Amino acid sequence: MKAGVITFPGSNCDHDITYILSTFFSVQTDLLWHKNSIQEKYDLLVVPGGFSYGDYLRCGAIARFAPAMKSLVDHAKEGRPVIGICNGFQILCESGLLPGALIRNESLKHICKNVSLKPVSGNAFTSGLSEQRTYEIPVSHGEGNFRIDDQGLQELKENNQIAFRYEVNPNGSIDHIAGITDKKHRILGMMPHPERATDPVNGSVDGKLILEAMLGVV
Repeated sequence: MKAGVITFPGSNCDHDITYILSTFFSVQTDLLWHKNSIQEKYDLLVVPGGFSYGDYLRCGAIARFAPAMKSLVDHAKEGRPVIGICNGFQILCESGLLPGALIRNESLKHICKNVSLKPVSGNAFTSGLSEQRTYEIPVSHGEGNFRIDDQGLQELKENNQIAFRYEVNPNGSIDHIAGITDKKHRILGMMPHPERATDPVNGSVDGKLILEAMLGVV
């Protein structure tokens, strides 16, 4: 398996996910600069957490136009998997690859803490995860409040596009949504950071179980 991680100015989790994929899952992983088109074929593309240029306008609003993102859209059209974490989730929504939008947290404050996630059955990215337990992984965001209209929410439910919900909602997201997929279950966006709860040195390995489930779609 070969993965590419797109790096923007301000990305601060690109090396994290690269290290986790290569060290804990033996995935050959390349860092890809946002200004360059992606010429090589990858089994998986990841848009990491952190920040991207232009976030002062709206998170991901400018990053969506990067040459690497145009290549990612082509990658997705071929049915190849895409994962967006935190800022990556925001960019995927801005790109139109995922429905809805991420706005300011209900508290208007940045949230950085562990949260309890519940996987939703019927979604390809959560296959193998138990609905009978929660998974403790961190969030770190100021704009993680997922919003979508009533019709869009109904479609998410009908198509099993909701992948994860918060047990206790930290940011005001509609229906406690923490992560969603596209209708074909090939593109995933989520606000929490599973890569930060994979190495035992960080105090939790629940993120490793979540990433194992995600990589199962590749």
